[in-house]
Amino acid sequence: MTQHQDFKIRLAAVLTDLQESGADDGEAMFLLGSLAAGLADDLKSSDWLTAKRTMTPQTRDDVLRTFQDQGNLHHREGRARQAYAIQSLTMSLIAGSLRDDPEIAAGEPLLDQIIAAAEANFRRAFPRPN
Repeated sequence: MTQHQDFKIRLAAVLTDLQESGADDGEAMFLLGSLAAGLADDLKSSDWLTAKRTMTPQTRDDVLRTFQDQGNLHHREGRARQAYAIQSLTMSLIAGSLRDDPEIAAGEPLLDQIIAAAEANFRRAFPRPN
């Protein structure tokens, strides 16, 4: 199996999980929204989708490396929800670079909708300071 095929399987699994049960896990969605909002703020973007769309390839690679390190740490230390939130954002970033694949291109906006909703809920609960 190629890395590309493996990614498609993982993307489908994450989407299925988010649609079936992940979105009902308030803590996981809060963590996802918090992470998306924090990263957008760090990158001086209005939201996650804008940050994702406007980041340079170098920034994207740096973020992915950080996600890999942090995701692995959370996983090792048993913090599944934090690892899950990082995995979701990682999948979104990677999917954005593989849009030439029709299945990935179809899955990316579904994942991004969930992330955007989680971020919007987080920002409603914790508005940016003026």
